[in-house]
Amino acid sequence: MKLVMLSAEEKLAEIRRLYFRTTKQSIQDDLAKALDLLKSMNSEEERERATVYMEGLAQMRKDWGLAGGGKKSKEERRKRKKDEGRNEK
Repeated sequence: MKLVMLSAEEKLAEIRRLYFRTTKQSIQDDLAKALDLLKSMNSEEERERATVYMEGLAQMRKDWGLAGGGKKSKEERRKRKKDEGRNEK
């Protein structure tokens, strides 16, 4: 397979594409791809341009309850335990 070197503009465009096309099912993989692209950018200026998309992807992951690789937060676990306790009574 032939590897293609992407320009800074192409990397930014791919991060943007990932941002607009991500779904709850694909967010983990899409965020990982976006992070790899971000790390491969050569300058801080290039990375700053991608910030809004990266923050958006991170926020989507958080909103969908997938922060930390799909693990539930302590607050979500506490709430679930509390709700389960109510249902047992």
